[in-house]
Amino acid sequence: MSKLITIAVDAMGGDNSPNKVIDGIIHHNKVNKNCFYKIFGDETKIKKCLGSNLSEESYEIFHTMEKVEGTDSPLGAAKKGKNTSMWLAIESVKNKQADIVVSAGNTGALLVIAKLNLSMIENIDKPALSALWPNKKGMSVVIDLGANIECSEKNLIDFTIMGSSLFKSLFPEEKAKVSLLNIGSEEMKGNEILKNTYQKLNTKKNPNYEFKGFIEGNQLMNGEVNVIVADGFTGNVALKTAEGTANFITDELKDALSDTVIGKLSSILNMVRLKKFKKRLDPRLYNGAILLGLNSPVVKSHGGTDYIGFSNSLRVSSKIVEGNLIDKIRSNITKYEN
Repeated sequence: MSKLITIAVDAMGGDNSPNKVIDGIIHHNKVNKNCFYKIFGDETKIKKCLGSNLSEESYEIFHTMEKVEGTDSPLGAAKKGKNTSMWLAIESVKNKQADIVVSAGNTGALLVIAKLNLSMIENIDKPALSALWPNKKGMSVVIDLGANIECSEKNLIDFTIMGSSLFKSLFPEEKAKVSLLNIGSEEMKGNEILKNTYQKLNTKKNPNYEFKGFIEGNQLMNGEVNVIVADGFTGNVALKTAEGTANFITDELKDALSDTVIGKLSSILNMVRLKKFKKRLDPRLYNGAILLGLNSPVVKSHGGTDYIGFSNSLRVSSKIVEGNLIDKIRSNITKYEN
């Protein structure tokens, strides 16, 4: 039997916690028996949610009444001290008592507390947030999604290495194909940082990924590339735009197919295809942003997701550990620097 993956879970972060967090753990455990959960939070509430739905051999509870609130500023959350569920969960990874940490709590607080506890990977200047997006041919990794508003050429190159390493950890059989998100696909388009980064990536070939140049926002979902690199401002706007568009399409389709008799009949006749379409755009199935650049992996689950979404963040976490993501980043950044 392979070694158990130990996941540190902040049970008190996000909406409807710890209910959705514990339900997410139970749901994940049904299909993945190779994980052990270290659960940090209010023991009374956690045990009430758990009931008898999870084997006691699969988890351990670390009691604390203190938690980071969604309204806390990043600095305010850090000043709360070392007894919040978020801090303790991250600290367990720092102390090598867990392989990875997952939280649905305050994003800014998670970034700050993670950086206070976990050192950076050598030769990487800034951590970055990454996530998975669907495309026509499969999945894409997008980085950065908001951790760094302004980025240098070195940062974007680091993001390229981290993003492609993440892609290979999650999809080892596929080739990583990288593009820089820009306002045009031509070499002369964009600001000086983007153009200079393009030249450096185009000149220095890397065996771990194929550089495909610039990509525009309307090409993000076509599947021609699977690692999309941007500064945090651009990446976050692109993410929110894609999420809003997906929600608009599904809502409009739902209304169109329920307003008239013909629409209702059409929805019945095409039920299988519609379910497949809805599942493809379900944001819960792509839940779990990954903070890359630190010596230990940190996963941010969306605060508003439900237990299905949280379960998916646990699935992503186990795949990251199984894929030796941190070792891949260390190795690939060293190869590039040399």
